[in-house]
Amino acid sequence: MKTTEIAIIGGGPAGLSAAVSAAASGARVTLIERDDHLGGQLKKQTHMFFGSKKQYASTRGIDIGDILQNQLVQYKDRVEVLTDATVIGFYEDGVLTIEQNEKYMKLKPQKVIVATGASEKFLTFPNNDLPGIYGAGAVQTLMNVYGVKPGNNVLMVGAGNIGLIVSYQLMQAGVNVRAIIDAAPRIGGYLVHASKIRRMGIPILTSHTVKYAHGKDSLEKVTICKLDDKFQPIPGTDQDIEADVMCISVGLSPLAELLWQIGCKMDFVPELGGHVPLRNENMETSLEGIYIAGDVAGIEEASSAMVEGRLAGLCAAFSLGYKAGNYEELRKDCLEQLDSLRSGPVGEKILKGLAKATA
Repeated sequence: MKTTEIAIIGGGPAGLSAAVSAAASGARVTLIERDDHLGGQLKKQTHMFFGSKKQYASTRGIDIGDILQNQLVQYKDRVEVLTDATVIGFYEDGVLTIEQNEKYMKLKPQKVIVATGASEKFLTFPNNDLPGIYGAGAVQTLMNVYGVKPGNNVLMVGAGNIGLIVSYQLMQAGVNVRAIIDAAPRIGGYLVHASKIRRMGIPILTSHTVKYAHGKDSLEKVTICKLDDKFQPIPGTDQDIEADVMCISVGLSPLAELLWQIGCKMDFVPELGGHVPLRNENMETSLEGIYIAGDVAGIEEASSAMVEGRLAGLCAAFSLGYKAGNYEELRKDCLEQLDSLRSGPVGEKILKGLAKATA
């Protein structure tokens, strides 16, 4: 059985940041990623980030992934990276079981940071299994990672940041976005993204939902309708939109299966996207030595995920005795960055959720 000081599950923005932080503190790290590459969501994010210089403001997500990987290379003497590796079990004795390239292995870490991210939510409506109906993240992967045009005419369902950003990227790729609809009475994404969309002539229809998807072998048309203030369909408001692609962007759910398995205390917190583990200020769960970071801790922007990763990596290393001279300063800086990222109206929901999830 292999051993390591800190195992980090997930090589996206949170996991990469945690690995850099822990290794910089002096800890021996094993980073485990189920895909064949590191970077996670950053791999397909061609838009520039907000925030501050510390969160790589004005840098594209794809470039941030490269920056973090280059930082990790500096500590290659104490970092092991396993790609194409899926953690399939997390047991009471602290052992992780991993499948990599059809081989089974066991890993016994002293500390674990879970940064497994999230999965896309979906909608229920007739014919929602027709070819041509995707999660918005899947369409973003097709375009920005593999260079595949998903179709010609798209209906985007969801006016949050992901829906708005992917719509803009679709238009950049020469795909016609017929409309963006959202069941909520207000646009959920940042105004700067919505303004770009509207300048391109794409209608954003709030208080609307999908009523029916039409097509024989693939999507051909979508019937939408207007909703009242109780989210009930308003009779006589049906509207047909010709589309061969529908993107569903209605939120994410934390991928917390491993935390359930190991027995972390969990709670359903709608503001954070679903069931999340209880944690303290250092991102440590109810089980000593198990930390979380990123969307598995609660759905936020990638900027927050990276800062949470730095904090979790720093604190996990500190708990092993790696007492960097500036530990308290670095820890305080991470907490201040998170406070800044969660300020304003958008952060109110996150802060409300964190108040419920803080042990």
